[in-house]
Amino acid sequence: MAEGSGISTVKEAADHELVLAFGRLQGAANRLEYILGRALEEECGISHLMFEVLLILGRAGEPGLSMRAIAQEQVLTTGGATRLVDRMEAAGLAERTETPGDRRGRLVRLTALGEETAVRAAHLHVENIRRYFLAPIPADDRQRFAEDLRILSHSARDLLPRLP
Repeated sequence: MAEGSGISTVKEAADHELVLAFGRLQGAANRLEYILGRALEEECGISHLMFEVLLILGRAGEPGLSMRAIAQEQVLTTGGATRLVDRMEAAGLAERTETPGDRRGRLVRLTALGEETAVRAAHLHVENIRRYFLAPIPADDRQRFAEDLRILSHSARDLLPRLP
């Protein structure tokens, strides 16, 4: 147990400035995920996680990505990624294709509908990000805030174990 934290009671733990700061980060992320995710579902018929995978596939381009690469990007198990891609394939948003040079391997890529859906969802998502994520932050602080989040995200990503 870290003695330098100055915590000796549960009240001190609950009121510790670092515990509060991280709790606020989690709370904001959870609430924004709900607000922005609900808008994507209502307006575009896709979950926020599906939208993220559409973006990952769009960024990757041809010939597509392996299930393992998708899982690694979204911190999912390969089984979770497979079930998600199954739903996306059933909705006509993605398709599995053979890996060039490896008949056993399969890649996932966007369909035309998947690309169209991703673009439509992105328009809505950007507007909602502006409204709910950036607008509450003073304009002069927004660029630094976004950069700090990038640093934090990459630092946390680099601490995660790589999938075998």
